[in-house]
Amino acid sequence: MLAWSRKKEDVVGLKAPKKEKRVKRENRTQPPVEAPYVAPKPKIATKSPDKTVEIFDGMTLLDLSKRTGAYISTLQGILADLGEKVESEFDSISIDLAELVAMELGVNTRRMHTGEGKNEPRPAVVTVMGHVDHGKTSLLDALRQTSVAAKEAGGITQHIGAFVVEMPSGASITFLDTPGHAAFSAMRARGAAVTDIVVLVVAADDGVMPQTLEAMSHAKSANVPVVVAINKCDKSGADPERVRIQLGSEGLLLEDMGGDVQVVEISAVAKSGLDKLEEALLLQAEMMDLKARIDGPAQAFVVEAKVDRGRGPLATAIVKSGTLVSGQHIVVGAEWGRIRSLRDTAGKITESAKPAMPVEIEGLRGLPMAGDDVVVVDSEERARMLSQGRKKKQEKDRLRKIDEGMADELEIKEETPERVEMPIIVKADVQGSVQAVTDALRSLNSAQVFVNVVHVGVGPISQHDIDLAQACGAYIVGFNIRSPPIAITQAAARANIKVLLHKVIYHLLEEMGRTIVEKAPGTAETQVSGEAEILNIFELKGRSKSKGPDIRIAGCRITDGHFSKSGTMRLLRSGDVVFEGPCASLKREKQDAETIEKGNDCGLVIQDCDDFQVGDIIQCLEQVIRKPKFISTQSGSVRIEC
Repeated sequence: MLAWSRKKEDVVGLKAPKKEKRVKRENRTQPPVEAPYVAPKPKIATKSPDKTVEIFDGMTLLDLSKRTGAYISTLQGILADLGEKVESEFDSISIDLAELVAMELGVNTRRMHTGEGKNEPRPAVVTVMGHVDHGKTSLLDALRQTSVAAKEAGGITQHIGAFVVEMPSGASITFLDTPGHAAFSAMRARGAAVTDIVVLVVAADDGVMPQTLEAMSHAKSANVPVVVAINKCDKSGADPERVRIQLGSEGLLLEDMGGDVQVVEISAVAKSGLDKLEEALLLQAEMMDLKARIDGPAQAFVVEAKVDRGRGPLATAIVKSGTLVSGQHIVVGAEWGRIRSLRDTAGKITESAKPAMPVEIEGLRGLPMAGDDVVVVDSEERARMLSQGRKKKQEKDRLRKIDEGMADELEIKEETPERVEMPIIVKADVQGSVQAVTDALRSLNSAQVFVNVVHVGVGPISQHDIDLAQACGAYIVGFNIRSPPIAITQAAARANIKVLLHKVIYHLLEEMGRTIVEKAPGTAETQVSGEAEILNIFELKGRSKSKGPDIRIAGCRITDGHFSKSGTMRLLRSGDVVFEGPCASLKREKQDAETIEKGNDCGLVIQDCDDFQVGDIIQCLEQVIRKPKFISTQSGSVRIEC
């Protein structure tokens, strides 16, 4: 049996490996389970959702792979889905295809336009910045001999305007007139992003103010040179030298102090010093040797967008390079269309727009955002495809931000369970104003009130806005738009919907700030409402067991504030707390009293306390609801402090 067992073990030991080999052989003959093989989309762990990669026309598949971190096979698969066959990693693709592929991977892109053709001199794009009411628009009025300032509500500019100013020397300069109010800092930042030179306007009588510093910061972050225009030099109290010292102390190296920043003293009202300012701008532009490609597709940026009832969505854009031509298919942000017409700043139709020229574009299918880039594409199909891809990515980003915001809100709600929500619908005249008002309202969020902008739009208030406001209990904020028709006003009144209409941003923010303070639940706090000194002690003897024990009464004089029977009493001796408890009895001249004011004598009994001594101090504690504070500064900014 032992021999048989060993023999069997040997047999088993010999057959086992043969079985393994047979299994392996069978596996080799079987077809793949996942055929044909499709390379999976890689997880780009090194690329965050906010990471931006640069793309350019004619880049190879290998370039795109290195920049996005995706496999070549993955890129080829995405291109195949788009109807494009690219076999080699060294094959080039268009910038539109590169963006579409990147969007599929969830990677943000920035278009880099390589030189096509000869660079030629171009006019300078100049942005005028400065503090509220320091005379920016009046300066442009003086330069172009118009009266825009007189038309601006409240004496300040409400949204970006682009103008071409013909100088007496024959040179032309494109000016961007940016708002001066703090709420429009994002709009000023966009202006600095597309400009060549910043004119920093500082009033000679006011000097450097908060938004002067903010404008300097925008120019510095955009790496844009500054020319200082000290305005209002004709006014009494003007002190240009003080302005120079202030600017120097803020790090702006002026020519007068050995730096390279030019300074010009002007008066926009008296039209003095304008020729010197022109010379300074032309000199700065000459030193910068501004040139741009004229041939080839245009690169442009939207500075403003609005909806015209007869002409549809309109976008004001400034061409940076190339030539924008009427009839071209374009994608602007996430919107697309075919240019139906181009209009210059005088409102005249033009067939094309060259670098530094602002034009109004008509023919878009939807309203773009201020700051969007204008992309020229080959066909309507490609325009539609690129627009859909961008909208899809925008929606993904929006949902991601909502998820992040919900997590933040949940955390805030756990910390502040009394926080209330304030839904708001924003309507404004142009897209830039919608963005600025929305950002400004969200800045009023506090620990007690959450400002939730549920809907935004360009144009007048409609019945749809009323219905939406009624459904979610929202306020409607209208900025720089005409009053709604009587039917809309009556519908809002019937639905008890509050409509706020303003043409000046800081007036709007002031009213909203006060409304937020009223809506806030406030926080409960214990505060000392009054203080009294014990002058005498009385004892009330209990007549029987049913009447209870003896009662000690503190004879007091209220030295500060008032005492309330509903308050909590705190007994202090030599500054230390001896006892704290509810008031059992409060009397004045043997009569029960609910409240006793400063300077009066009273008799006081504290529940479960009889340890009184002459000279002790008693404080009355009351629960109060403290509302947030609404703070408005002279610079026009507002904030809520809890």
